[in-house]
Amino acid sequence: MTEAYFAGGCFWCVTPIYKVFGVDRVICGYAGGDEENPTYEQVKHQKTGHRETIKLVYDPERVSFEKLLEIYFANVDPFDADGQYIDKGFSYTLAIFYTTESQKELAEKKIAEIEKDSGKKTYVALLPFKNFYEAEEYHQDYYLKNPEAFEKELIESGRKTVR
Repeated sequence: MTEAYFAGGCFWCVTPIYKVFGVDRVICGYAGGDEENPTYEQVKHQKTGHRETIKLVYDPERVSFEKLLEIYFANVDPFDADGQYIDKGFSYTLAIFYTTESQKELAEKKIAEIEKDSGKKTYVALLPFKNFYEAEEYHQDYYLKNPEAFEKELIESGRKTVR
């Protein structure tokens, strides 16, 4: 098993996407800051230097890191420097925390490709993995525990449109 770490704004909103594509475990948490064992309230109120992040535990024989990058960029707005959708602030900004040189190179290549194709600058921090603290239990698999609230969050955030 291999791990990947993506900060994609609200961690509730991006969790189920990866499970559809064969990721074994998706864990909500906080990464990149200096505060040890931060709480949701601390991170949400921009007090820790952490971003809401998901930890993906996956079998690279079943799903590649390149595929994970595709999924990531299909579900975030890489051109928003201030956060994602209605969630604004540093803790909701984008980051890829790489654990290997290969992950770093693949992410650099994907970011360069997006910038070339769009003609726009992306706002995705590409950082070496530093730390990850698992979020409180009620955040894990939020979409399964609170399906109505989750659906409302997707719509209100602008991640999902109602037709």
